[in-house]
Amino acid sequence: MPETHKMILERANAAVVQGDFEGFLGFCTEDTEWTFVGDQTLTGKEAVRQYMATVYKEPPKLSVHRMISEGDFLTVIGEITLTDEVGKATRHMYCDVWHFRDGKMAGLQAFVI
Repeated sequence: MPETHKMILERANAAVVQGDFEGFLGFCTEDTEWTFVGDQTLTGKEAVRQYMATVYKEPPKLSVHRMISEGDFLTVIGEITLTDEVGKATRHMYCDVWHFRDGKMAGLQAFVI
């Protein structure tokens, strides 16, 4: 049985919280596009790789509260805690809308507070 979008994201998230960013990127399409609404858009796996290297100085802590799947889309509501270069941890609430194509994450619309 093919993996569901929820299972794919759970595996990808498990990789990123362990600091395995390349493992996470293995779940993304080469042309993945991430839009942080009101902030920036990353186009392509290399742009996401550079973003992760800059923003995830330490692997983030994730807490997923809810996943809602429909068709090729998965909406995720949760919290992410990021640690900056001086060690200060900041918690953010988020709502991510992932678009899947051929079993991989092809797009993200992220609403982060």
